[in-house]
Amino acid sequence: MTTSIWILALIAVMASAAYLRVTLMSATLAIAVVMIVGTSIDVIGWYSWLVFAAISLPLNVSSFRESVISRPLLKIYRGIMPEMSRTEKEAIDAGTTWWEADLFAGNPDWKKLHNYPVPHLSVEEQAFINGPVEQVCAMLNQHQVSHQLADLPPEIWQYLKEHGFFAMIIKKKYGGLEFSAFAQSRVLQKLSGVSTELASTVGVPNSLGPGELLQHYGTEAQKNYYLPRLAKGEDIPCFALTSPEAGSDAGSIPDVGIVCKGQWQGKEIVGMRLTWNKRYITLAPVATVLGLAVKLHDPEKLLGNVRELGITCALIPTNTPGVETGRRHFPLNCMFMNGPTRGQDVFVPLDYIIGGPSMAGQGWRMLVECLSVGRGITLPSNATGGVKTMALATGAYARIRRQFKLPIGKLEGIEEPMARIGGNAYLMDGVTSLTTTAIDLGEKPSVISAIVKYHLTDRMQRSIIDAMDIHGGKGVCLGQNNYLGRGYQAAPIAITVEGANILTRSMIIYGQGAIRCHPYVLTEMDAAFNPDPHQGLSDFDAAIFGHIGFTISNLVRSVWFGITDSRFSNSPYSDQTKRYYQHLNRLSANMALLSDLAMATLGGNLKRKERISARLGDILSQMYLASAALKRYQDEGRQKADLPLLQWGVEDALFKAQTALDELLDNFPAKLGLVLRPLILPFGRPFKRPSDVLDHKVAVIMQTPSASRERLGAGQFWQNCPNNAVGIQEQTLRDILKAEPLYEKVCQAKGEKLPFMWLDKIAAEGKALGILKDEEVELLVQAEIGRMASINVDDFDPQELMANNLSNERAHQAA
Repeated sequence: MTTSIWILALIAVMASAAYLRVTLMSATLAIAVVMIVGTSIDVIGWYSWLVFAAISLPLNVSSFRESVISRPLLKIYRGIMPEMSRTEKEAIDAGTTWWEADLFAGNPDWKKLHNYPVPHLSVEEQAFINGPVEQVCAMLNQHQVSHQLADLPPEIWQYLKEHGFFAMIIKKKYGGLEFSAFAQSRVLQKLSGVSTELASTVGVPNSLGPGELLQHYGTEAQKNYYLPRLAKGEDIPCFALTSPEAGSDAGSIPDVGIVCKGQWQGKEIVGMRLTWNKRYITLAPVATVLGLAVKLHDPEKLLGNVRELGITCALIPTNTPGVETGRRHFPLNCMFMNGPTRGQDVFVPLDYIIGGPSMAGQGWRMLVECLSVGRGITLPSNATGGVKTMALATGAYARIRRQFKLPIGKLEGIEEPMARIGGNAYLMDGVTSLTTTAIDLGEKPSVISAIVKYHLTDRMQRSIIDAMDIHGGKGVCLGQNNYLGRGYQAAPIAITVEGANILTRSMIIYGQGAIRCHPYVLTEMDAAFNPDPHQGLSDFDAAIFGHIGFTISNLVRSVWFGITDSRFSNSPYSDQTKRYYQHLNRLSANMALLSDLAMATLGGNLKRKERISARLGDILSQMYLASAALKRYQDEGRQKADLPLLQWGVEDALFKAQTALDELLDNFPAKLGLVLRPLILPFGRPFKRPSDVLDHKVAVIMQTPSASRERLGAGQFWQNCPNNAVGIQEQTLRDILKAEPLYEKVCQAKGEKLPFMWLDKIAAEGKALGILKDEEVELLVQAEIGRMASINVDDFDPQELMANNLSNERAHQAA
C-alpha cells in the first residue's frame, strides 16, 4: 500500500512539473525530494537511485548532453527537415508574432489579452468618419454605379481625392491623414456597408501598394515626389503582382527585368528592360503610377557579381512609352476599376526601383512585410462592415415582412440563419478590433492577417447567403431598393484575392504559424543550418530539450483537461464566460500537442500534407476568433444584454475548432489518432453548436431597437436618405413597432382581427371611429409607405435593362 502511494506521489510530482512547465533542474530536484521520501520509508533502494542518477545527470549536464544526445539528434533533424528557400525564409521573417503565439503555446495568458489597449478613434479620425465618410456614403447610388455607369460617378472620384480618402496611410508631413489601422478599418467598414466598389476603391491604395511600399522602402527623392501627389489624388496608384502564370504562387512570376544599358531622355544609362503581363490589378485602368513586381536579372553583372537578383519592385508612370493600361476586367458585376497591364521591353532607369538600385532583389521581402499589415485590414474590414449592415438590415426586414400572419423573424426557420448573421457580425467586429490593435502597437502579424483574411471573408460569404435566403425575392431582384444582390455577387472576389482562401487555409495559416508561433521550431531550424557548428549545436540543444519538455507538458495538460473537462484551469472571470476561457485552454494544449506530433511524424513532409495543416490551422484560427470576441466583450464593459451575441460567437468558434480536431484525429499520420483520441477526448466531443434558445435570443436582438442592436451595427451608414434603402428601412422598423399597438387598438374597436396591411386604410377607419389622434393616423400612413418600400422590389422598362450602347443603337434605328 505504501509503495503504491509513493508511486502515485511520484507520478503526481512529475505530472505537476510538466503541467506547470518548471525547468528541467527544478523538476529533477522535485523528483529527488520524492526519492528521498521513498528512501526514508524504505520503499526504494540504491538501484532506484542509480537509475535516477543515470537519467538525470546526463540531462542536466549541458556539455555531456550536447555531445552525447543533441549532436546525433541534430544530424537526424537535418536529414528530415530541408533548409528553407530564400522566399520561404523571407516570408517567415517578414512578420511578427503576437497573441496567436500565446494560443499556440498551450497555456494562454488571458490577463495579457485583456491588458491590450482598447482601440479608439482620435478626434480627427471620428470627425472624418462623421463628415466626409458619411457624406460620400450619402452621395452614392449603388444602382447607378453597378448598372448605369459601370463606375463610380465623377463627382465621387473627385470627392475621394479632395478629402484624402486615398491618403489614410500616408504620413501628415507628406500631406496624408496618417490614420491608425483601427480608423482605417472603421472607414472601410462604413463604406463597405454601402458599396463594394466604394470600399475597394478606397481600400486598395491604403493597403499593399505604392504608398505603403514608398513609406517603408522608398528613397527620400521618391517619397518627396510621389507621396504628396498620392495624398492629393494627383496620382492614382495600383500595384501589379498577379499574372496568368502566377496567381496564389506569386513567387513564381514569369515577368522579367533585364539590367542593361539603353537610351533615356537622349542619354545612355544603365537601366532595366521590363516585360510583363499582369491581370486582376485593381485601379490599373485609371492608374497614373504603376507599382510592378518582376524578377530582375543582371546578365552582364552591371550591378555587382550576382546575375539572378530576384523579385524587384519598381514604380513606373503609366504614361511611360510601352506601358499598357486602360482595359478592364468584369468581376461578377462589381464595377470597381480592375484590369490587366502589359509591357514589352519597356526601358526605365534603375531609379524607378522602389528604394533605388540597392533594393534590387528585395521585392519579395518588401511585399510580404507589407502584406502582413495590409491583409489584416482591408478585406477583413470590408467583410465585417458588410455583415454588420446586413445584420441590422436583415433584422429590420424580418420584423417588417409578414407571412402566416406574423413577422417572418418569429419563425424558427428564419431565426436560425438570422442568428448566424448576427453572431458573425458581433464576432467579426471583435476580430477586426483586436487585429488592428496589434498593427497599431507596431506588430506585423503575418499569421493573424492570414487568419482574419480567410475566416472573415468566408463568414461574410456564408452570412450573405443566409441573408439572401431570408430576403428571398427581395434579394434576388436587383434595383435601387436591393441592398444585398450586388454584395452577394461580389462575395467570391474577396475569397479569391490576396491569397485564395483555399491556399490560405491549407498552406499559409499553419505553414507560417507552426514556425513563427511555436516557441522552439524556428530556433531549431535556425540552429540546424547555422554556419557556426558550435553555436548551432548549443542553440539546438537548448531548443530541442525545451521542445521535448513543451510536448510533455501539453500531453499532461491535454489528458488532465480531458478528464476534468478543463474545469480547474485558469480563467480571468468567474461569470458566464468562465467556461469559454477554460475550453480555450484545453484546445490550446490539444493543438500544441498535435502540432508537435504531426511535425515529429511527418517532418518536412508536413507542408505537403495540406489537409493536416489546414485542420491544425483551423483550430488555431477559431481560438483566435473566440478570444477576440471575449476581448470585445471586455472592452465594451461586459454588457449583459450583449451576452447572447458573445455566446453565439464563441460557441460557434469552439464547435468549429472541435470539428477540425475530430477530423484531424480521424486522419492523423501513422494512425496515432486511435491512441490520441481517448487521451484528448475521453468522454467524446464536449462542445455543441449554438442552441435553438440562443439563436432565438440573437434573432430578437436583431429585430428590436436597443443599445445591444446599436452596438452590433455601430459605425455603419444608417442615414435616412434617398439612396440608402437600409437607412429608410431602419426608420420603417421604428414606425412599424409604434404602429402595431395602434393597429391592435383599431382591431379591438372593430371587434375583428384585420390583416396587417393597408395600414393607411386602417388609419382612416380608426379616425372615423374616433379612437386615433391625427398624429397616430399620420404614423400609420407613414408606416404603410415604409412597409411597402421594404417588401416591394424594383421593376423596369425593358429598354432600361439593355446595355447603353445597344440601347442607344436601337433607339437610333427606331428614329
